[in-house]
Amino acid sequence: MIPIIKNGEKENSTKRRKLDDKDPHESIPKNNKPKDLDDIIYYFEKGLRKVKPYYYEYQAFAKGRWLGRSIFDIFCTEFRDRSRDYYAYAIETGLITINERIVTKEKMVKNQDIIGHKIHRHEPPITADPIKIISTENDLIVIDKPGSVPVHPSGRYRHNTVLHILQKDFGFSNLYTLNRLDRLTSGIMFLSTKKEKAQEFEQLMQERKIYKEYLCRVIGEFPTDDVICDKPIMTVSHKLGLNVVHPKGKPCTTIFHRESYNGRTSVVRCKPITGRTHQIRVHLQYLGYVIANDPLYNHNVWGQQKGKGGIDEASTKSVIHNLINEGISQEECLVLNLPKKQNSDEESLEEQGQGSSEKCKECSIPNFPDPEPHQLFIWLHALKYEVYGCKYETELPYWAKDDFAGDININ
Repeated sequence: MIPIIKNGEKENSTKRRKLDDKDPHESIPKNNKPKDLDDIIYYFEKGLRKVKPYYYEYQAFAKGRWLGRSIFDIFCTEFRDRSRDYYAYAIETGLITINERIVTKEKMVKNQDIIGHKIHRHEPPITADPIKIISTENDLIVIDKPGSVPVHPSGRYRHNTVLHILQKDFGFSNLYTLNRLDRLTSGIMFLSTKKEKAQEFEQLMQERKIYKEYLCRVIGEFPTDDVICDKPIMTVSHKLGLNVVHPKGKPCTTIFHRESYNGRTSVVRCKPITGRTHQIRVHLQYLGYVIANDPLYNHNVWGQQKGKGGIDEASTKSVIHNLINEGISQEECLVLNLPKKQNSDEESLEEQGQGSSEKCKECSIPNFPDPEPHQLFIWLHALKYEVYGCKYETELPYWAKDDFAGDININ
């Protein structure tokens, strides 16, 4: 008999990274060890886990197009999320440096210069729901990840991530992720302190020797018979993380089975045979049953049919254009109540927040309203995995239970 591991109980058994030319928050620190983690303060408020704002320095070698330009001009034109007044202040006070030295606004950038920016970081909040440890056996750390928690530091997230929370709360370190879940998705994740385990797990995934089941809640009455979707999927916008069914896409297959229907939405069990990005979400959209609270694939830019049956090239370009115009980005502004177009040419964060009643006393960035906890994730959950002769399973998410009524106002 295969042992079943459920909710922690077993039954029967720096490198230096470049400063991104579009978003300074996408830059990578001087080393990959979170040396500042001990000083970070997590706190909980109204169902959210928050990180007390902190200073953090980014460094990057000067890009070719920066050479011969003043440091002030570079920041004002390349990084639009702060005002010109801020960049003047940051250079004058040494928050922005060249080769770790304070310079004037007129200082020209030369080849091999190292640009530094010590910035006051405000991380977006995530759910206060804890990361649950399911198992720590066989060189595997199996967790139940809440929706809204990104796995790796990226974008505006650094400490509000799976890797840093596991280190801070549980003492884990040097972790390798074996499978990945989107920030908005909850459920089973595998990690290990052994690099070899990660390589082994990846090989098993490529050979399709790992069985997995997801649960989701979709709009409409899903068919009672099993539905198999084997349409190929292709990424059409890396900026948005957007994928669609496309004849030139990568082959993938998902098996769907309806669990229940409440007159508005259906709970559907999903068995992805392959593991493409957004595979379940895209296949459901193609079938005409989008995940009910999916902010990307259930967006009104897809039209009245919400992308059912696929869309042509012209429509795809229109969808991408409209999503970008609305300020949608891959990581932020999808569910979180964050400022839109935060890196646009039109306005900086300060300008967007001029109507905000509160601003950070340290850096004058507006304090935007917090999202509600239920806005932070989608109704998609990795429920069950079978690998290495073991079954790992979580409890049903609350939105998948028969008494759930949170879908009443979903369109």
